[in-house]
Amino acid sequence: MKKDYPEEGEFVVATVAKVQNYGAFVTLDEHPEREGFIHIAEIASGWVKRIRNHIKEKQKVVCKVMHVDESKGHVDLSLKRVNEHQKRDKIKEWKNAQKANKLMEMLAAQLDKSLEECYEEFGKGLIDHYGSLYAAFEETAYDEDLLETDGFKGEWIDAFKQIAQDSIAIQFVEIKGYLDIKSWLPDGIDQIRTALSKGEESEYEDVEIQIHYIGAPHYSMIVKAPDYKIAEEELKKAVSNIEEEILKDGGELVYHRKMDE
Repeated sequence: MKKDYPEEGEFVVATVAKVQNYGAFVTLDEHPEREGFIHIAEIASGWVKRIRNHIKEKQKVVCKVMHVDESKGHVDLSLKRVNEHQKRDKIKEWKNAQKANKLMEMLAAQLDKSLEECYEEFGKGLIDHYGSLYAAFEETAYDEDLLETDGFKGEWIDAFKQIAQDSIAIQFVEIKGYLDIKSWLPDGIDQIRTALSKGEESEYEDVEIQIHYIGAPHYSMIVKAPDYKIAEEELKKAVSNIEEEILKDGGELVYHRKMDE
């Protein structure tokens, strides 16, 4: 469901079709029948002595769109203006989009409808609401009641749910931190145990917080969550809850992300 041409500033996946001394011609994987050009000055930072040391035919590349002239069919691209993080994110997005389209084809076959009919009936609405079709499948795999909660209706929903749950594996992230805890109370062990139990509490059912004893006064914390943002928030909250319990009776707590800090 991509536009005919990409937009300036957008990152695109391309396949190198032909390499010349002055640049490379590519086909745009997400825009069928569209081509782009990477000038040698946009191949790599610094002076490029031999262009084929940097890019080869049939290679998949991630480029940044520098200029688009639809009237002439020109798309100017840059390879050097894409960093590794942007490249990884774009490749992941592209692969997810491919997978989502395959799942949509499966759904269309089950519903005995064409792919175009499915996009018109509910696909475009899902993309508008969730940002991408893959995100719609992923969110549905995570919460099977989400579509109805978000106001979607139709005979397609049950089949969509089943495909999402059968095909999308929910990925969890894991982050780690360390605590140095000291208590000067006679029953300091009990105080620390109480504080740590509060640190392992979370309002989210899909968040797991584990705290392990390493050796006095060191403890490790592991937080598992659906994404890094939630994991970081829950880690900070856990440290705060433990710290509140320890400090109220004069104890000490030092938090750090690495053991050797």
